[in-house]
Amino acid sequence: MQAGVYYAYSILGWTVEVTTWTVAGLLLGCLPFSYWVGRLLLRKDIRRYGDGNPGATNVYNAGGPVVYVLAILLDAFKATLPVWLAQQVSHVTGLALVPVALAPLLGNAFTPFLRFNGGTGVAVVYGTWLALTGWQGPVIVAAFIGLIFIFIRETPWCVIIGMTMVTVSLLIAQYPLYMAGVSIGQTAIMGYQRRQHFTHWPKMQKWVSLLSGKREAEPPL
Repeated sequence: MQAGVYYAYSILGWTVEVTTWTVAGLLLGCLPFSYWVGRLLLRKDIRRYGDGNPGATNVYNAGGPVVYVLAILLDAFKATLPVWLAQQVSHVTGLALVPVALAPLLGNAFTPFLRFNGGTGVAVVYGTWLALTGWQGPVIVAAFIGLIFIFIRETPWCVIIGMTMVTVSLLIAQYPLYMAGVSIGQTAIMGYQRRQHFTHWPKMQKWVSLLSGKREAEPPL
């Protein structure tokens, strides 16, 4: 009887800790640091630049590399902190870590500060994988997305295809299954958020179009 009660209390305590860190990650993820960097340091609305996404790339488009690096670090930090603390303080591991790891990206994508239309969250993904794997995760994610960008010029397509390749590579390399779960969840969140971009085939880089003998139609004058 006592063993059963102890086990029940252990499960309850574990659930409370996972929920606490998941909520913390969600709240931190909601903070639109890139947008705020644009507003406070550049005095600009970064959504008026590039693709209109309130993320770090348009901080670069609006203000250059220095503020871009700052935005990247802040967006990555808000994901790294709760995931790292969940592991180090509460010893959350395995599948229980999946909701904690996905929470910052979910908050970033649907932040109430920007009417539930946040940034794509690539920097948040980097921050999450930094907490999960150290430097290897962010490097792998950046490498796959960068590889796709050589051929495709639309960022949402590059991100989704790149993240799909990350998931496949994790499975092939036999990483713990919860990591593949995190990657699948991140791909689903970013894909749903930018779903309007997937109603057409991706636009290829100019060199690909030239090699294939196809030229995109010129816009009307």
